[in-house]
Amino acid sequence: MSQSPQEEGAINATTARNKLYALVKLVEEEGRATVITKHKVRALLAPLDRFPAARKTDAFPAHVLSAAQRDFGDLVTLAAQGQPQVLLRNTTAVAVLLPADSSSDALSPDLAAHPGAATAGGAVNSQGSTPRRLATLGDAIGSVLTGGPAGGPTFGLPGLDTATGGLQRGKLTLVAACPSVGGSLLGLAAARKTALVDHGMVLYAASGPNRDDIFRRIISAETGGEYARLKQGRLTEHEQNVARQLVQAGDLLMIDDGSDLTAEDIRETAPHMEGLALVVVDRLQAAHSARLPLSGDRLPDASQVLATLARALHVPVLAIVDSDDPALLGLLDADVTLTLTPTEDPAKIQVTVAERDFGTIGSAYLQPDLIHARFLDAGAAFPSRTDSPAGPRLSASTGGTEALELAEAALPYTSGGHQGIPAALTHELAAWRTAVAGGDQEALTEILPSLLQAAAAVAAMPDTHEGHRLATALQPYTDTAARASQATAAGAPVQAQAGSGQPLADAEEDEEDGEEGLKPGDEEDEPEGHIFPALKILKDSVGRSKMHPIKVIRKEERDSGPWPLISEHMDGEPRWAHPDVTVTRVPHIRANGRRVRRDKIDVPDSFGEGVLCLIDRNGSFPSACSAVPLAPNKLLHTGPLDAYDKAGAGIYLIDIPEWTRTDMPHPLGRIIDRPDEEGRVWVTTPHIKQLVKLARDNHLGAMPTIHDSWTGKANESLFKPFYEATRKARTELVQAGGDPYKAYKTRLSIALRLLWPKRPAQKSPFWRPDWRMSMVAEASVRHWTVAFKAVQERHTLVALRNVDQAIFWTPPGTPPSTYRIGTGFGEVKRKFVRAGETILEGDD
Repeated sequence: MSQSPQEEGAINATTARNKLYALVKLVEEEGRATVITKHKVRALLAPLDRFPAARKTDAFPAHVLSAAQRDFGDLVTLAAQGQPQVLLRNTTAVAVLLPADSSSDALSPDLAAHPGAATAGGAVNSQGSTPRRLATLGDAIGSVLTGGPAGGPTFGLPGLDTATGGLQRGKLTLVAACPSVGGSLLGLAAARKTALVDHGMVLYAASGPNRDDIFRRIISAETGGEYARLKQGRLTEHEQNVARQLVQAGDLLMIDDGSDLTAEDIRETAPHMEGLALVVVDRLQAAHSARLPLSGDRLPDASQVLATLARALHVPVLAIVDSDDPALLGLLDADVTLTLTPTEDPAKIQVTVAERDFGTIGSAYLQPDLIHARFLDAGAAFPSRTDSPAGPRLSASTGGTEALELAEAALPYTSGGHQGIPAALTHELAAWRTAVAGGDQEALTEILPSLLQAAAAVAAMPDTHEGHRLATALQPYTDTAARASQATAAGAPVQAQAGSGQPLADAEEDEEDGEEGLKPGDEEDEPEGHIFPALKILKDSVGRSKMHPIKVIRKEERDSGPWPLISEHMDGEPRWAHPDVTVTRVPHIRANGRRVRRDKIDVPDSFGEGVLCLIDRNGSFPSACSAVPLAPNKLLHTGPLDAYDKAGAGIYLIDIPEWTRTDMPHPLGRIIDRPDEEGRVWVTTPHIKQLVKLARDNHLGAMPTIHDSWTGKANESLFKPFYEATRKARTELVQAGGDPYKAYKTRLSIALRLLWPKRPAQKSPFWRPDWRMSMVAEASVRHWTVAFKAVQERHTLVALRNVDQAIFWTPPGTPPSTYRIGTGFGEVKRKFVRAGETILEGDD
């Protein structure tokens, strides 16, 4: 500086903090500077004329006065170290904190210069201002030509790396994506590439996920193993080998986790990491949470701290924010912003790259592979690098080109981008892709029978390009299996271990869900005198409510809010068989001539003497209508919750709770097959209430955290009149049987399906997917709970599926006492079958 401030005017940082607004007013009105002391360092609160570059507020850390007053001590320290801090009134720069030393050495290397006349590449000392470094155009061009690439670490995704030019040193890069799009996976990709491939030091600051979650995601991404399975602690031998390799190579990836993590903690830790190449902050949460400092209205200040850290250490800082709201992104004011946006093709995510001063500079497309906690480059089915600890990737030589084509055709479904096939088939296709990627021919041979079994249960693949491709890729295998079946008189039954997660064969459909889908005309009210006018009754049931239910969410609202988050997989139906039994699929011809496959179940000798007791629950869905918790009105965004509030109902984003028992399926059923990139799942109120009870009774270690929610005021009686009418009709018609009972079942199914019609052309008096999925989830929870009571009374559960079928191993003629035998709601039918006999449809 041209003149050293006088010591007589110095005040300590605490006094200056208390008088900050008055001191800034003196700066503005009189141009008066004040020396601020803090321990052994000194800073100068000065007019902008002392440092004109501060008028360009995006060039230096800037703070509104209220935030500056709160963090004033830290700002004084930074300024004294040579990092100017600009103070703002609203958005206007009004003062600046500078080093108080007369020596320019106090400035940071990027700002320091020697006083004197302006020379090429030297410094200029304008009257009353801090020296600033200037460079000629020749200097700048020479730096560019000799300095190598401007970027630093990369994501390891060629298309995105081309669009971004890599992660820029000294800059804060923000990844902006709504929840479930996969923003955190880009942070993980950059960390994996930097630490495991480029051997650079990475600080991974995790505000939300813990270190175990991150390690499992890395294993999943490197091996192609399902993240949900890894969260349950089930690793294949290949995955265990990769984990051991990662441990050996993992000293370069340092994880700082904890819900109390702050930007200041990150700033204090980073300078002590020798050779630091990248800082990843996973993540900034838009919704306020008292548990997470990196959330809500604290984000703008945190962003400034991270930007300062990037400049001070000259390393890239990559932060993920769980929102793409332009207003929020503007407040965070990052140097570079990558915005992830879903496209019309669910198998592609667009990434738009924007720089603060230039706007959009490029874009790229990625393929979401959320099941395996990663993104893939849109130009290739799998990453091309081969130096990962996971070993070789997919190649045409693994199982031949047909195996490769099937693996690639499966990607839209295993990644979660497309839906329309059963969870069982998705599971087998994911295993197939993992085996092909790992070059495991033996695994392919083992997987094929259960894969074909799951495919055979699908009446028709989705009528889309992806569905047709998948069907075509399966055809060579199904043709071979058909020829083998015809060549053997007994059908050469195909065996697979039930514990692998494969479903049992289709049992009798539950009476209220026996139709394959809605048809034109189903939405019309039943004619006068119909044996059971189910749709009329359901409409009347909802209409009776004094809460003024909203029966239809308008079409223009269905692509936002909670509605895209709701899927068929939220039903939580169990698709489980005991890990010690063997399920065999055998051909069977129904009475109507349709060819299907049924199940045979063999049990080990260790189960002792007994028979298979088949339990079939009556009216699972209408029974659930007796007291299903629903929100009759719209769901509002209630964000993270400290605990479940029984006064509310809706959908909740939670971690998958650990379930270690092998004698019962996971309480969430098939919900756990489709986690997001952070291993979280959306569930409805019935499953939340179930988990609360299990945690209270010590069957779960703890109730999972509710990270997000959409809820409304709860009501359990909305469908109760419908339930009462359905129960009365069944009592009268079940004995008669024949066409009247069949008509009752058909109209019952149609009415409940019309709660959520899937086809745009299908008209309906309803469109409430949350009601539909809560009703099915309630049925699943009741089914699971009764089976669990039987297991607690030492009955051996062999299989549990859908919302109505349970199979136990019992003495002949002795069903579990937890079930009531009968034809009414809440009661069950039972049948006894010897082990190894074909399990056919039940009789109703």
